[in-house]
Amino acid sequence: MSNWKTYTQLNVSSIGIEIVNRGYEVADAGLPLDQRRWQPYTEAQFHAVASLLQSLSNRYQIDPTRILGHSDISVARKVDPGPLFPWRRLADAGLIRWPDAAQVASRRGEFERALPDALWFQQQLAKVGFSLAFSGQFDEQTRNVLAAFQMKYRPARYDGLADAETAAILVVLNNIP
Repeated sequence: MSNWKTYTQLNVSSIGIEIVNRGYEVADAGLPLDQRRWQPYTEAQFHAVASLLQSLSNRYQIDPTRILGHSDISVARKVDPGPLFPWRRLADAGLIRWPDAAQVASRRGEFERALPDALWFQQQLAKVGFSLAFSGQFDEQTRNVLAAFQMKYRPARYDGLADAETAAILVVLNNIP
């Protein structure tokens, strides 16, 4: 089942855009996400998706917080579009929200001194829109959601482990009006 914020079964109320991309190598299926070999997206694919999103966003007044990937709404079942999808470029085009890099850098230090606990991360991830239980533990569900968040907002490292950079990105993203 898909979930985002308070919404469920999103296929009945959303527009799905499929991009031809095999994702990760079949032989890597049993490996952790951050150890898989992913297929990159082409410039033509990016431009086609960005153009389509711009058109749909204008036509249907779609808020940038509602442009999502399968990995955002169906964390346990879907990993697409994967860590090589150029989310940042969609943000640069004004199509999705993105945390300000200077604000992230300025907040990172406080989290390097004292990393919040699992409950804090769960609450922040839920505030972004992810659906997860508040177990207060860095359990499998929480690590999967962290990895999905990291693939989108910090694709250089998406191991599902809580760290200062992820905490800073979360707090900055959650404070964008």
